Amino acid sequence: MQKNRLWYLVIFTHLVFNLYAQHQEMHTPPHLWKGKKSVAEDSTSLLFAFKHGKVHGNLRYFFMATDNQNRLTDAYAHAAGGGLFYETASYKGFQMGVGGYFIYNIGSSDMTRIDPYTNTISRYETALFDLENLANKHDLDRLEELYLKYNWGKSHIIVGKQLINTPFINLQDGRMRPTEVGGIYSEIYPGKHNKLEGGYLYEISPRGTVDWYGIGESIGIYSNGVNINGTKGNYAQHIESKGIALIGYTHTLPKGHSLKLWNVYVDNVFNTTQVQYDTKQGNWVAGFQYTEQHAVNFGGNEDPTKTYFDPSQMSRVFSSKLGWENNQWKTSINYTRITGEGRYLMPREWGRDPFYTFMPRERNEGFGDVNAIVGKISYLADNFPLKTSLSYGVFKLPDVKHVALNKYGLPSYDQLNLEMIYEFENFLEGLEIQALYVHKSNQGNTYENEKYIINKVNMRNYNVVLNFHF
Repeated sequence: MQKNRLWYLVIFTHLVFNLYAQHQEMHTPPHLWKGKKSVAEDSTSLLFAFKHGKVHGNLRYFFMATDNQNRLTDAYAHAAGGGLFYETASYKGFQMGVGGYFIYNIGSSDMTRIDPYTNTISRYETALFDLENLANKHDLDRLEELYLKYNWGKSHIIVGKQLINTPFINLQDGRMRPTEVGGIYSEIYPGKHNKLEGGYLYEISPRGTVDWYGIGESIGIYSNGVNINGTKGNYAQHIESKGIALIGYTHTLPKGHSLKLWNVYVDNVFNTTQVQYDTKQGNWVAGFQYTEQHAVNFGGNEDPTKTYFDPSQMSRVFSSKLGWENNQWKTSINYTRITGEGRYLMPREWGRDPFYTFMPRERNEGFGDVNAIVGKISYLADNFPLKTSLSYGVFKLPDVKHVALNKYGLPSYDQLNLEMIYEFENFLEGLEIQALYVHKSNQGNTYENEKYIINKVNMRNYNVVLNFHF
């Protein structure tokens, strides 16, 4: 976006700060498909199941703009789209679902434009459309879901293209549509206080893409960063993997305690294990996570210049929170430590960070030796459908030239997020507006090289999203 287009930003700022005043962090589960997928009663007829199925959908408009410092190239985007989803009623426990989504670029800056000072393109706005073809404005439709589901009691198993939301592979619904997966996935409830879920995934369609990819192919669609020796990352199209096996267990303990165990095994690439404990005592809440990662074989490729997870490294992540909350207010102070033993790695194509310190529009994936502290406060209005939040984080990262622990050349930074969600009622029921303002300021040494600044620090990012769910 050229500087003479900054009036877009002025209008947005006026909307956010004068109409809504505050914002809420989007903690609710991403909901591109917001309709309820209920299980109707069985009938003796398969035709009955199809005639009594449920249809729901979504219309979506997304404005996003990034304002970089000084002479660096800005960007803006207007995207509009919609989708329909159909799920049959239950027939002897079986259901079928199918859904698709279309997107149009209805007026944006040039997604193919390269900044002349850093040789980079827009980082955020491009993911609203097609990262594999930045010039694509109209051919953006995608088959979102196509599956067969079997239900028994509260449990179910799904085979095919579907949505899942796990700590490491999740919807990351911060653009026009979420990340989809293809495979076998089940949720089982063995007893009142237990949940067992997991399965095998053989394909993924990341957000910001149109096509479906095998697991190895999906790693590297986004930026490849640099290798641990500083050479340019080159693992895209070079990772060999047959699939992902993941399993999660949740045990709800008495008196507000819960324990979660997760393991994600990516064939021939890496294994990740996480333990999470959460508790609530009165209005006080606390949580703790421990995550550990190791390479599998050569980390994706025998050639160290083309591998994803260098086998000479491993990673450990400790994350914690302490907070106070009631029906209207939620507050917390959060801390994450990634040790210096190696980079924490999880393909950005698959989901966002699961740590308590996560803030929309940035991640700590790809870094080691990290100290992050984030304060969060959110408010849900009483008898008024407005959710607002404020969060502020300080992220201490390795020096940008310490490439073994800094994959993407991101300096230490401070980040401020203001968010809000307003759900309309009565005549406009189903309509929702979301607004997000992000400001990131540099706190590290950039060596007077603007490639460490553009779309990373000393920038502002503006978002307005309109959803109509039906």
